[in-house]
Amino acid sequence: MQHVTQRRKQVTQAEVARLAGVSQAMVSLVLNDSDGVRVAPETRKRVEEALRQTGYTVDIMGRRLRGKSNQILGVFTYEAVFPSGTADFYGPFLGGIEEESEAQGFDLLLFTSPGRRQGRRKVYEEGSNRLGIADGCILLGRHTDRDELDQLVDERFPFVFIGRRESSAGPVSYVGGDYAAATAALYERLWSLGHRRVALVGYREESESTADRRSGYLRACRRHRKTPLALTDDDPSAVFERLRADQVTAALVETTEMAVALHALAMSAGLRVPEDLSIGVLGDTDPTQTSSWPLRSTPEIDWTTFRIPRREMGARAVRILVGMLRGDMEPGRRTQVLLPCELVDGSTVTEAPRTPRR
Repeated sequence: MQHVTQRRKQVTQAEVARLAGVSQAMVSLVLNDSDGVRVAPETRKRVEEALRQTGYTVDIMGRRLRGKSNQILGVFTYEAVFPSGTADFYGPFLGGIEEESEAQGFDLLLFTSPGRRQGRRKVYEEGSNRLGIADGCILLGRHTDRDELDQLVDERFPFVFIGRRESSAGPVSYVGGDYAAATAALYERLWSLGHRRVALVGYREESESTADRRSGYLRACRRHRKTPLALTDDDPSAVFERLRADQVTAALVETTEMAVALHALAMSAGLRVPEDLSIGVLGDTDPTQTSSWPLRSTPEIDWTTFRIPRREMGARAVRILVGMLRGDMEPGRRTQVLLPCELVDGSTVTEAPRTPRR
């Protein structure tokens, strides 16, 4: 016996209207919840019951063309979020987004593969903004496409970035961590422990977060009238040799990868961490950053760092976006929020050595 699977026929508004005993126009009014048009409660109830019985699916693109909300928020990430390491890092962001979206009555649509160019995810494909199926979008990821960001601002497409972002086309709504204040606070912690030669080891690619960390470091240096030593993490061995040459007793490192490398190099040189070299990581250790530098001790290091409020950042971004969609703020106005980061004492920072080892 041959089994044939038939595709279910799309239910029409006319069929819903016949079942509910109303006009098709009345079904449309209920679906669109038209402003200024009152529908009798008993009529609305009959239409909603008919919609449930028939399994009617709203024409999302049709609603968008008519200027109606789909009650859908998009989430676009420039990097993959589901592999084990990245899932651990992005998980709190996504958890906050999901929880707050549910509380606000919005569904989520995750954009995982808009058009790619040169191995990077892209918002636009052949000039078309693929995020447009959603009412607005949360964007996150370190590797931002500046041209696309400018285009989104020019289009006035509703979006909020997780992480501070700037655009030449105008202000951007964002929720970020206050990395400048947190970096300065971690410097002050080192200063209180007697460290007078503190270096900053920054990320090789320029970004707003890197600039914020540098700003906090330089502010702390000025406060204590110390000459800054800011290095770029292109070559761990070169960075380590510079730290030794300058008799640095503590390093503030932006990336987990570089922190792991410096830890391994110090141990190979016969130095102790943190007794001879204290290392502070400027933010949550990121499992997406891998290192080829093996550690002679346990691979799990209890870093001294500051905790980025990732879950709260995700939830706050949703609240801001929903406020934009509901008209709670003036047209053209942007909301920019920096949340405080919490210092976390680990085992990689201690009092400065009295005589730095070279």
